[in-house]
Amino acid sequence: MNQFLTEVLKGLQSEQKYLDSKYFYDKKGDELFQKIMSSEEYYLTNAEMEIFSTQQSGIADEVLKNSNQLDVIEFGPGDATKSVHLLKELADRKAIANYFPIDISKNIIGFLNETLPKKIPGVAIHGLAGEYFEMLSSVNKISSNKKLVLFLGANIGNFKFNEMPHFLQKLRSSLSEGDMVLIGFDLKKNPRKILAAYNDSGGYTKEFNLNLLSRINKELKGNFVEGNFEHYAMYDPSSGACKSYLISLKNQRVTINGTEINFEKDEPVFMEISQKYSVKEINEFAQKTGFSNNADFFDSHHYFVDVILRCH
Repeated sequence: MNQFLTEVLKGLQSEQKYLDSKYFYDKKGDELFQKIMSSEEYYLTNAEMEIFSTQQSGIADEVLKNSNQLDVIEFGPGDATKSVHLLKELADRKAIANYFPIDISKNIIGFLNETLPKKIPGVAIHGLAGEYFEMLSSVNKISSNKKLVLFLGANIGNFKFNEMPHFLQKLRSSLSEGDMVLIGFDLKKNPRKILAAYNDSGGYTKEFNLNLLSRINKELKGNFVEGNFEHYAMYDPSSGACKSYLISLKNQRVTINGTEINFEKDEPVFMEISQKYSVKEINEFAQKTGFSNNADFFDSHHYFVDVILRCH
């Protein structure tokens, strides 16, 4: 039984049904996420793009304080439209030894291996398709250079609040003293601003969530009817948790690779969390997980922050 099938069945047979958001990203999912990021309501993309397109020199100054050259590793790079600003800046300073984009999507890695050599000529690009830490372990075997790990786009927020420190601890244990991590955090702000970003008027987020049901149908012999489910997003300003669900619109039975799953009318399937943070919370997490906070880079609205953490 493959991992995708195993994890889908585990999630849908749990008391509180869920699906793992990492499986959103097939070819259509990749395309829909690009549309989400381009939507008017999705402020996160423009906020972080502003940081990387106007402050790339300051970021480069900071990461090169103790290193003349380093490997850049990027978790979940997407199309690299944000990180490419920093990559070009570092390449101009002849400060990149290697660039390792890591993504679970082979489509994304294939795209980057094809397009990035034209954008940052002379930089050795090694795209790796797979799980973050498994591929990071491979990078450590390939190169012993100082490392800068990029984890942008507020992807850190896809971990539940209590799981994020575990991720940072695991990341710290995979790196060496003096290595750095540059992480994008979405900051707590007006609740209406946040909720609109996950319930866009173009319906792309809805399609993105429902597309996972379509992927299960195609790859795992499922028989979901997408029209029998409705996308629902909510935001809790106290905890900073923005969550999305698919709601079953009727009593129904779905078969996946021969296994029957029952859904009650109005039953929720948890799809994804997008956690928002305060600067104070970010600093506390960094200190508790073996990092020192070296620098913060904000967009002009203070919607978003990219934080440089150094391993100590």
